[in-house]
Amino acid sequence: MNEEDAEQIALFLEGDGLQPAAGPSTADVVLLNTCSVRRKPEEKVFSKLGELRELKAARPELIIGVCGCMAQVQWRAIARRAPHVDFIVGTGHASEIPRMIRRAAERSELAAGRHGPLLELGLPERKGAVVSDVPLRALGRPARIRAFVPIMYGCDRFCTFCIVPETRGRERSRPIEDVVSEVRRLAISGTCEVTLLGQTVNSYGRNLPEPGVTFARLLRLVAGVEGIRRIRFTSPHPCGFTDDLVRAIAEIPEVCEHVHLPLQVADDELLRRMKRGYTSSDFARVLDALRESVPGIAVTTDIMLGFPGETESQFQATMRFVRSARFDAAFMFAYSPRPGTRAAQLPDQVPDDVKVARLSELIETQNRITAEINAALVGRSLEVLVDGTSARNRARVTGLSRTFKTVHIERAQDATAEPGPGDFVQARIVEGGLTGLIATLGEPADAPSSCARDVADVPRSGAVVAPGR
Repeated sequence: MNEEDAEQIALFLEGDGLQPAAGPSTADVVLLNTCSVRRKPEEKVFSKLGELRELKAARPELIIGVCGCMAQVQWRAIARRAPHVDFIVGTGHASEIPRMIRRAAERSELAAGRHGPLLELGLPERKGAVVSDVPLRALGRPARIRAFVPIMYGCDRFCTFCIVPETRGRERSRPIEDVVSEVRRLAISGTCEVTLLGQTVNSYGRNLPEPGVTFARLLRLVAGVEGIRRIRFTSPHPCGFTDDLVRAIAEIPEVCEHVHLPLQVADDELLRRMKRGYTSSDFARVLDALRESVPGIAVTTDIMLGFPGETESQFQATMRFVRSARFDAAFMFAYSPRPGTRAAQLPDQVPDDVKVARLSELIETQNRITAEINAALVGRSLEVLVDGTSARNRARVTGLSRTFKTVHIERAQDATAEPGPGDFVQARIVEGGLTGLIATLGEPADAPSSCARDVADVPRSGAVVAPGR
């Protein structure tokens, strides 16, 4: 989501006549797009602002802005600790950044006394709010193999540990015709894989005036755009997996066989205190429905340990669930109190050393499961969309399978048969590890086809069901 936010900001700036700089030392404007989900990203922001202080002292005309989630909720701390920042813009006003830059430049030219940074922090109301100011990439820009497409913003869930409703506001969706139009423009430019984005992406359409707008309907419409061969989405909420959505994932060939399904924990009392809206049994039913409807689907998840009050037995309940569910991979982290959330005020905070010990045990277990699942793919053929040469091994090209696994393919001896960026190839897996798969090119019958040239339907790849799944 932050990556897409940064690209939207760049599009607004380019539309105002600005161009990317090689780095901060040569830039006229430096913007930090921030995250506030956990403490560590916030610490990095203050560290980077400290580095920029010296640059600002040497070049007073340099304009520094802070944007995004941390700017929304920590603007007072930013203004206090980094008085050299010229403006702070929250998540609801990316389109205002060019105007803020001009205002900051005028204030600098007037050499007026500084009275703190310029601020733009209001969040739009949910009622009747429809997002219509998303900048579109101009036709004719260099082709992008993959692209993010935001479809909704904000969240109405109010999980007790989460700051998103405070940083992003309430749920707001883009009109369905705007989303499809953007996907069509991307496809014309050569994009063949899109990822639909939202804080709770499967809540899409709930606030739109048009009746019957659902996420499942949007998936079907996006799949109908000529040239789009793969559709992904993130991040859904377990409570939003209706039967209609599960059917759509199973029936639409363009929708990839991968779902990121955040678990958090597998203890019902903790889930209730988190205000997640489901039980561990509810989550298991969604998981079973997906695996029954889409054989071989890869499921990844989020797991957060050390929530206030978490006991050893509750932690072990999560561990049992992880061993049984056998997720393909997981984002695993310790609970980090976020100022302004209900959970941060709870008295029974778990000691850091306990969090670290539990997290270490979880990581070891999940890493073993991931490696086993990947090893079980050896000998299978997977469809891979090639990104380009591997950054770590120039003798390989790399890409993603439909199941969101990184695949490193040994280069062909015949350079004329070597796949390039944007090519779809069949890759035979020869080694499965923790972080990816090693493969060789398939038989000549599986010759590469390019997303920019070939828009035929894509058959489902032959992902393997790992033992115990």
